Amino acid sequence: MATQTSAPSAGLREAKKQETRQLISDHATRLFIAQGFEQTTIAEIAAAARVAKKTVTNYFARKEDLALDHQEEFAASLSDAVAARRPGESALGALRRAFADAVAAQDPVAGFSGQEFARMIADSSTLTTCLHGLHERREHHLAQALAEVTDAEPDDITVQIAAGLLGTVHRVLFHRIQALTLAGQPKDEIARLIAAEAAQAFGLLEPALSDYATA
Repeated sequence: MATQTSAPSAGLREAKKQETRQLISDHATRLFIAQGFEQTTIAEIAAAARVAKKTVTNYFARKEDLALDHQEEFAASLSDAVAARRPGESALGALRRAFADAVAAQDPVAGFSGQEFARMIADSSTLTTCLHGLHERREHHLAQALAEVTDAEPDDITVQIAAGLLGTVHRVLFHRIQALTLAGQPKDEIARLIAAEAAQAFGLLEPALSDYATA
């Protein structure tokens, strides 16, 4: 009987943790947008979420993690797309397809964060630096994935160049989405513009990478 009752209890505890984490993140984002990231304190966030200051730091090791709370998903997005490529599909083809799907869904991980959130990041040197680091982490994970699927060393020059080119396209398109968002363009219009620009951007890589890392 103990085994039967422990699983639901563990599930409830985990659900409660996720609920608390989301509550803290939501209040933090609201305060960051209203007051600015640098101007908002952990104590203010804790008070808004009605939790102890230590609870906030237990869930979020760094203040930046409160604002950018999908970091692991972002960092793994390109490597995951390469790992999920279809039979006969190159790394470039898989990444092009995944990006098109993200644009169609207006996925925040691709850059569709909304104007207030984009402004919060743009106005904070800390968050801008953190985002730059996330792009570098994402490219590093991509290089590891490319090395694995091509049976090469991670420091192989072809792997490094391919990851650099593919990572740069995604970074440029991400910043393009953010710039259009800050300019007040509606999400549907941004998606339309970016879909066309992405086709052009990925097309530039076709001569070099059309057959690279084909499944």
